[in-house]
Amino acid sequence: MRNALCLVPRAAQQMVGATIRTVFAQPDAQSAHEQWRRVAESFRHRFPKLSELMDEAEEDVLAYATFPPEHWQKVWSNNPLERVNKEVKRRTNVVGIFPNEAAVIRLVAAVLCEQHDEWQVGKRYVSACSLAKLERKEETTEQPQLVAG
Repeated sequence: MRNALCLVPRAAQQMVGATIRTVFAQPDAQSAHEQWRRVAESFRHRFPKLSELMDEAEEDVLAYATFPPEHWQKVWSNNPLERVNKEVKRRTNVVGIFPNEAAVIRLVAAVLCEQHDEWQVGKRYVSACSLAKLERKEETTEQPQLVAG
């Protein structure tokens, strides 16, 4: 969203942001892709660079739609990643100067392990029930077979 809004004048940013967010209100993946293309097309004459960016970013931005709908709100946001990065920064700032590279790696690994444990036991970022649906979907999806030649 930040990349898109940088390509339009400040006066149009609110309208552009609201229009792009309509994509995330779609009930299924096909509707989301169709809406994405409609939005990109609607900006093509007024903001051609924005439309180009949207054309290039469609698959990346809409990757969340390959997951079950109950995962969408968790997957389409990068807030969890930003939260982990903020925690790593906070913990490394406390130390200040590290004696060597291994010390940094140990601290960051400890923070990441702590976050992993919190997600597994504490908050249940994605529930076991919804993960089971994802696993069933993967089992029913036909996997391509490698053929020795």
